[in-house]
Amino acid sequence: MARTIETIAVIGGGTMGSGIAGLCAQSDKKVLLLEINRDAAENALDRIKNGRPPAIDSPEKVDRIEIGTIEQDIHKIDECDWICEAVSENLETKRVIMEKLEPLRKDGSIVSTNTSGIPLRAITEGMPERLKRDIAVTHFFNPVKVMRLLELVPGAETSPDVIASLSAFCRNTLGKGVVNAKDTVNFIGNRIGCYWMMMGLYRAGEALKNGLSMEDIDAQMSAPMGLPVTGLYGLIDLIGLDVMDLVGENLAANLPSGDLCMEYTKLPAPERAMLKRGQLGRKAGAGFYRVEKLKDGGRKTEVYDLIDQAWRNKNAVDIDKTHSVPSAMFIDDEQGHLAWEIMGGTLVYAAGLVPEIADDIVNIDRAMKWGYAWNWGPFEMLDEVGPTNVIEKLMQENHPLPKMLQVLKDFDSKSFYRNNGKEFLGLDGTYHATPEE
Repeated sequence: MARTIETIAVIGGGTMGSGIAGLCAQSDKKVLLLEINRDAAENALDRIKNGRPPAIDSPEKVDRIEIGTIEQDIHKIDECDWICEAVSENLETKRVIMEKLEPLRKDGSIVSTNTSGIPLRAITEGMPERLKRDIAVTHFFNPVKVMRLLELVPGAETSPDVIASLSAFCRNTLGKGVVNAKDTVNFIGNRIGCYWMMMGLYRAGEALKNGLSMEDIDAQMSAPMGLPVTGLYGLIDLIGLDVMDLVGENLAANLPSGDLCMEYTKLPAPERAMLKRGQLGRKAGAGFYRVEKLKDGGRKTEVYDLIDQAWRNKNAVDIDKTHSVPSAMFIDDEQGHLAWEIMGGTLVYAAGLVPEIADDIVNIDRAMKWGYAWNWGPFEMLDEVGPTNVIEKLMQENHPLPKMLQVLKDFDSKSFYRNNGKEFLGLDGTYHATPEE
């Protein structure tokens, strides 16, 4: 039986917590927003009202949000149907919050954590059985108001009605695209997306030595591949090398043995040097790119050349040098090799993650489209480029076939989707009806 969600507590009022609180208030729900102290709570409310963009569209609905402090007001969660923890991405901090809230919440309430990659089992280890039954991961993407994706992750003991209730509420009330992930490190979007970035830095470094520029690499790893215009280096500038370093540490600690990503959990040497001197990305004023203000009021963009270890003017890219899907990964030049190494490598990685991170290819494809703004999910892109072409290339390179490509080959299937996407290939080698979004 579905549980009713009318009142929500959000613990943590940072970027994610304020975004979640604002979205719930915008959806006409009563919200209790708790922070470490009163100043932090006031700042969170200001962020909801005046952020860029504001977390709430209707200013009058801010009145639905009550703010308070964890120390003085956490007892008020006994009136809440859903308690969403959104504190900093630190295991011990999250465990402390769970220990505080568990004895105070009412029976039948739902608890969730907004962790972006810490396994739920680590958060709930040793916790009361009631909490383990009533908790899940609700991983919203930033900015909460804008990004469609919500990854919903049960624990080993999570009650099915908790998942059903959260799924219905987040989809129907909050307007999210819900994907069902498993309790594995980084879940779906960040597992594949971080592999693309971390592995991509290594492959891009090799391409730089072979004569491509950073501008060439970002141009190739963007629109021609159905990816956002930020490209590889531009996206990491947006995220920050410090965050990527922490992501790598989390992956190294939690990836299963033999995972292909284990080789790329440390930043390459040039990027480690940038990290050490504080050249983190946009938030530090400089990363791989920086924007300089000119005396005449104009601006110029500069690139940090990783080969020369010096700043230079950003050059325009000849778009004719880039290659587009579907042929990009099979063209025998530096851009084609780059496309195969980074994008092809990521598709191969994703094809080996069913059923580890999700039960089917649909959840993986939706996570990458809704969370990383890819035009196609990995399996949709494989269909675009021709999965049999990828299989042939892998076999030529004596590369073992990942699970889903092996399934496709064994059952003599030609694509992962058919009937205009209405059916998808399952692990059993048969086609199943694609669930509605």
